[in-house]
Amino acid sequence: MNIQWYPGHMTKARRMMQENIKLVDLIIELLDARAPLSSRNPDIDELGKGKARLILLNKADLASDHWNDVWADWFRGKGCFVVKLDSRSKAGMKSIQNVIREACKEKIERDRKRGILNRPVRAMVAGIPNVGKSTFINSFAGKACTKTGNKPGVTKGAQWIRLNKQVELLDTPGILWPRFDDQEVGIRLAMLGSVNDEILNLQELAGRLGSFLQTYYPSSLDERYKTVFPEEIACHEILLKVAQARSCLTRGGEPDMDRSAVFLLDDFRSGRLGKITLEFPPEGEYDKSINNER
Repeated sequence: MNIQWYPGHMTKARRMMQENIKLVDLIIELLDARAPLSSRNPDIDELGKGKARLILLNKADLASDHWNDVWADWFRGKGCFVVKLDSRSKAGMKSIQNVIREACKEKIERDRKRGILNRPVRAMVAGIPNVGKSTFINSFAGKACTKTGNKPGVTKGAQWIRLNKQVELLDTPGILWPRFDDQEVGIRLAMLGSVNDEILNLQELAGRLGSFLQTYYPSSLDERYKTVFPEEIACHEILLKVAQARSCLTRGGEPDMDRSAVFLLDDFRSGRLGKITLEFPPEGEYDKSINNER
């Protein structure tokens, strides 16, 4: 499966971020906690050189609690501030204001020494499509959300939002990157729903997901579909068993593998298969003394 998806508007979005990066003090990058590295746009590292960084591991409620902790420690080791977050329920939201001030304390202190006491921290919110940026902003802002108007250099498509006297957010469109050098990255993003399903072979994608689950979370399929999935099972057989469990049949009474694939992907994306993390930090870069789920 070869996945490449980079609509033209993403080129414009990247150019807009380049033009506006000089206006901000902090980059708030939302990652999908189920695949933190795959959902991290490598372009943002280059664009954000010299800026304070806050990583939000969003959808943490859908990922393994153990691996959420491991990933949070891993990113802190890279010099980032980190908050585990569920934007929909607002879990973790209360701590973000204080973390923003901590991340930008040097900037705040410089302003204070120059006699600037009331300038808000300006933060760019970045992330790939479907990572939950809009939900985060709406949850973080609440009813106090108001536009602050265009700032110099802000092109169409960007929006400044004043949260309070202390923080302003620059919302940016979700962007992927032009080419996935590692196709496993593209496959994980497709599993998460960050790539348009219409360009994908959903049977192949769902089969790959089922095979991963059988390797790392073998009880998830059994519990969800109330049937036994053998330890050694081919991808198409996983979809066949899902089709049988969900009564996915064509008009001729044959298993409907297309519907089966959609069911499996939807169950994963919604969390109905349990708390699942799709990728783990590089070998040797995390503490294996912690109870390992793998």
